[in-house]
Amino acid sequence: MQCMGMASPTSMLAEEQVHCSICLDVFTNPVSIPCGHNFCMACIGSYWKSSALFMCPMCKKTFFKQPDISINTVLREIAEKFKEIKTNPVANLQKTTQPDPGQSPVVSCDVCTGPQRQAVKSCLVCLTSYCEEHLKTHTSRFTKHKLIEPVQNLEDRMCKKHERLLELFCKKDQTIVCVLCTEMDHRAHYTVPVEREWTEKKVNALFRKTEAEVQQMIQERLNKVDDIKHSLELNKSSAQKEIEDSMQVFSDLIRAVQKAQAELVLDIEEKQRKTESWANGQIQELEQEIDLLKLRNTELEYLSHTEDHIHFLQNFPSLMSHPHTKDWSETCVYADACVGTTRRTVLKLEETLTEESSQVCLSHPGLFGFSLTCLLYVPYEVDITFDPDTANPWLQLSEDGRQMRHLGAWQDLADTPERFDTVVITLSREGLSSGRHYWEVQVGEKDDWYIGVARASVNRKGRISVSTAQGYWALAMKKGQEYRVSSSPPLLLSIEPKLKRVGVYVDYEEGQVSFYDVQNKSHIYTFMDSFKEKLFPFFYLYCYSRFSNSCISVKYSAFR
Repeated sequence: MQCMGMASPTSMLAEEQVHCSICLDVFTNPVSIPCGHNFCMACIGSYWKSSALFMCPMCKKTFFKQPDISINTVLREIAEKFKEIKTNPVANLQKTTQPDPGQSPVVSCDVCTGPQRQAVKSCLVCLTSYCEEHLKTHTSRFTKHKLIEPVQNLEDRMCKKHERLLELFCKKDQTIVCVLCTEMDHRAHYTVPVEREWTEKKVNALFRKTEAEVQQMIQERLNKVDDIKHSLELNKSSAQKEIEDSMQVFSDLIRAVQKAQAELVLDIEEKQRKTESWANGQIQELEQEIDLLKLRNTELEYLSHTEDHIHFLQNFPSLMSHPHTKDWSETCVYADACVGTTRRTVLKLEETLTEESSQVCLSHPGLFGFSLTCLLYVPYEVDITFDPDTANPWLQLSEDGRQMRHLGAWQDLADTPERFDTVVITLSREGLSSGRHYWEVQVGEKDDWYIGVARASVNRKGRISVSTAQGYWALAMKKGQEYRVSSSPPLLLSIEPKLKRVGVYVDYEEGQVSFYDVQNKSHIYTFMDSFKEKLFPFFYLYCYSRFSNSCISVKYSAFR
């Protein structure tokens, strides 16, 4: 169909209505003079300055003095709109009111020159949107133009090469074309009207399937949001309980400190009282001996001055022997009499603090971010060893059973029921059936591994899926690109920097398996589950690594 031309606000106004008759251009600050004619303010001002009379250039009416003039605001708005449309018609064609988020966009009428009303229809021939009032004028003149619900960006419905309406669909190239395209680039191609292609695709099974899949994806994500919210509530409740428990623990610690302090003060004061009583007794006894010695000194002094020979000789023998006194050379008061008690009390307090702090850290290490200091409080340490009877033939174990590496070659080993024959896994000799346990794995520069614990009954033959559903609780690095945990489905983790040493903590009774970055002393991830059979630390080492000849090693600690 031949395009009839694009209707716009410019076609609704005659050009002379917005042109100044002096400069013959669109009005700039138009003013009205008493006779009713309009001119640009600068144009009429210059005209009157060059003339001896104040005359209207249009009707020649003369005024005795320069009349008062003011800007015609309505005409100025129309003129500015006219300029804008002539300068950039495409931009004005696209102009619509901004839609609210989540709502269909509101399309404005392209013809309204004042406040733009909402469009009710868009014309695919004129590429113009019309409000209800302007639509009446359009339909009365162009009865055969095709109207659709109002849409934005009508110019996208035009062929950019031929400027014709896009109304055909090329089956071969799967693209929308205009009539002229079928005579040139798409000549001899099978084309159908866009309405027919729209009808076919709308009922297409793939479209329905995609729509259903998208709806399912939306529902899955809504369910995941609910799961996360639920987990967050559980985490919040757990954190609150942990806060309450920790407050109780630390209250006990504070009471223990206060009790120990009070006992220490009482002990020191009691020691001081005993020492003071003993010292006062010694002083009293010394003072008695001093009085006795002073008396003897007076007698000797009298005897030395007497002239009575008989009296001197009679008393001399008795005064020459010292009065009976005590040997005081070893008597003293020790200033550190309470040091031993203080030391014993402080050591007892330190043991209490250590025991309580260890219980706090080990009860829920994931919630406290994990502290290696807490783990060092526990004195029980033994080495873990790899079990050669379970090791895949690609794995080579050290003589002491503490290191392993991917050999890169198959070893001819007995295919026992315990041995993993396809997946490069080995278990440890030691199984876990109770208590708390912690060990560290030195992974170094290895870039494809799993570490964690596995049920004793896991399948050891053929292809194996390492997941919690199959009895594996593990942390993994896959092909040097990503970290993940063996949940179902796997959960990807963002870990920086690269792990070199990983700590694994198992609380069998609590059903907890936690992983830690030993270097950064940070918590990575915690599984919460229930264990009904013996668990074995397991190690999966694939050969995909430029460091394939390097080993991984383990150190094992048992918390009893």
